Amino acid sequence: MRIMEVGKPVRRAGFSLVELLVVIAIIAVLIGLLVPAVQKVRAAAATTQCRNNLKQIGLAFQSHHDAYGYFPSGGWAWWTPPNYINGRPAVGLQQQGGWGFQILPFLEGTNAWKAGARVAIATPNPIFFCPARRDPQTVTYDDEYSPPLTGTQLTHALCDYAASNLDGTGVVRQYYPVRIIEIRDGTSNTFLAGDKRLNLAALGSPQPDDNEGYTAGFDVDTVRNTSLPPAPDFFDNGWDKASRFGSSHAAGINAVFADGSVHFISYGIDTSVFLYLGNKSDGRVVDFAD
Repeated sequence: MRIMEVGKPVRRAGFSLVELLVVIAIIAVLIGLLVPAVQKVRAAAATTQCRNNLKQIGLAFQSHHDAYGYFPSGGWAWWTPPNYINGRPAVGLQQQGGWGFQILPFLEGTNAWKAGARVAIATPNPIFFCPARRDPQTVTYDDEYSPPLTGTQLTHALCDYAASNLDGTGVVRQYYPVRIIEIRDGTSNTFLAGDKRLNLAALGSPQPDDNEGYTAGFDVDTVRNTSLPPAPDFFDNGWDKASRFGSSHAAGINAVFADGSVHFISYGIDTSVFLYLGNKSDGRVVDFAD
């Protein structure tokens, strides 16, 4: 038993105001150090997933070539939806939809591929979205295909990746599929597809380069230029009229080459080098290594 002295004040355990302020300051410093670390971990995870997505796209291109003897084409035009012959998806020159639609069977998307244009157009595929930018997303607006599919509104599943190139020198060409033998610079030296640049302020609403979605025929939704180097995503009232590649990654884009290998391409890449990488047969072989 503890006997207390009469008249002597009892000291109570606890923090003084100064000690409490010091503890709060230490916690604030730790949080300040932790948040950037968490952000870096998330960014690294998103980059890894993005690279994996492009790896799967590259393998799907290879599988398409194995199955048909040529890579997917870029399709016909933005107003031409995926088409079917005798109830089956058309292939090669006859397929009006773009490369994203054409590789669905090799991305576990066979059901959407076979189900008809309306279903395919509206069905998101997570492989086509970069997690550094957004989760799978759709937009809905009036049917603008020619001729219209419904005459009413249609939902379009979007896409964060584009193929090379709108310049007409890349592996993905309008109308006419490309065969490996045509890639005279070598598949390991030729850029196939990568992140596309977008206006982040307009995500989720139809914009000229992010509305038809992954099934689009030859259009800026799914094909971009290599005549200009990639650039970061941006916030603005417009869209990237230069139709560049780009991303929400901090320093550059992820890209898959025609041999299926995935590389990182810096925003600071020389314009000429990027142009050569996008051209499958210009004789300018770039020994590219990220």
